Amino acid sequence: MLFILLISVGFCKAQFLMDMVDTTKDMGKGILGIYQKFDRVKLSGYVQPQWQWAQEKGAKSFNGGDFGTNVNNRFMLRRGRVRIEYIHFAEKKGPSVQFVFQFDGSEKGFFTRDFWGRIMENKYQLFSLTAGLFARPFSYELNLGSGDRESPERGRMSQILTKVERDLGAMVSFEPRKKDHPLRYLKIDAGFFNGPGLNAIADFDSHKDFISRIALKPYPIAKKITLSAAASYFNGGLLQSTKYVYETISVGADKKMIVDSALSNNGKIAPRKYYGADAQLKFEHKAGVTELRAEFVFGTQTGTENSSEPPAALLAGTDGYYIRKFNGAYFYLLQNIFNPHHQLCIKYDWFDANTKVKGDEIGKAGNNLNAANIKYSTLGLGYIYYVTENLKLVLWYDKVHNEKTSLPGYTGDVKDDVFTCRLQFRF
Repeated sequence: MLFILLISVGFCKAQFLMDMVDTTKDMGKGILGIYQKFDRVKLSGYVQPQWQWAQEKGAKSFNGGDFGTNVNNRFMLRRGRVRIEYIHFAEKKGPSVQFVFQFDGSEKGFFTRDFWGRIMENKYQLFSLTAGLFARPFSYELNLGSGDRESPERGRMSQILTKVERDLGAMVSFEPRKKDHPLRYLKIDAGFFNGPGLNAIADFDSHKDFISRIALKPYPIAKKITLSAAASYFNGGLLQSTKYVYETISVGADKKMIVDSALSNNGKIAPRKYYGADAQLKFEHKAGVTELRAEFVFGTQTGTENSSEPPAALLAGTDGYYIRKFNGAYFYLLQNIFNPHHQLCIKYDWFDANTKVKGDEIGKAGNNLNAANIKYSTLGLGYIYYVTENLKLVLWYDKVHNEKTSLPGYTGDVKDDVFTCRLQFRF
């Protein structure tokens, strides 16, 4: 423990010295050049203690997990991240190897969140290879760090489609590092991943997910206006370990979830295919920044009878795979007020787990459609106070709305709104 503490102090001291270098001066540039001949290590992290209130005891929630049966308010440590980053600089060639280890600690225990290495090609300064445990290259919100994101949590859609965001795999990236390269605003990521991610302790089939993203990095379309955008593609699936596969079909005027129990289903791949597009537009002004964000995702998801989330293990016995068409989106409006320290946020998102059915068809006798097929929308209202570079206050209210169904307990809007008060300490 003492050894780790001493190393940490050394890391922080080195980073402090680097931060003191004034690279606008010739001497500073010279000192920076000396430092760049040696390996660099950076230590960073943040902790997010928070208090939450829910409309009812035992509310089901995507804001840090469901509330306990007899609980409608709680203190919790949402995240406690420590990140160690190492970069090796090849002499006269720039960065050549990067290594990152990040873990998350809370009252629930310690979990690995990132553990990956990256090799950078320096001849053309265009390509890199990343391997290990890292964020899937899909969606803007999924790749926006929890310490930087304005809303306390990612939307319901993001959490269901790719729970915990990360997976084991390898990825090739195209991203010009030369400032004058004609394609310097373009970034392309493409890789293969196990599939289960951190939702399972190990890969449970040989099928791999292919995920790619092509992005326009923030591009100045005017003096104080920047635009960024991207398209994402996810082509994956799950090994069907039983013969039972359920899909929604039309039977006369009704929509029903029907089982296909052909023996040939066993061993096939149940699909997970997503298509996404996102854009971000920023306007700079005296008070700070106004930003608009939007993302739309649609496709095919394989889940279980009671959840749209992919299962954490192969099914057995009479359990079946449920294949549903889905869509979802989110929209952000971020507005600084008074100065850059104060920010208001409005966020609207929805996730329709089964686009083939309407609310009143869910729970109808004989349709075999349960709560896993319900469409949800959430209106989030937030105030963020950036006290210093190291301290942030978030006050956030999520108004959650579910579509009305014929299912007992969901014939009206469930009382599951959540208020969050969070402090974030960062170093």
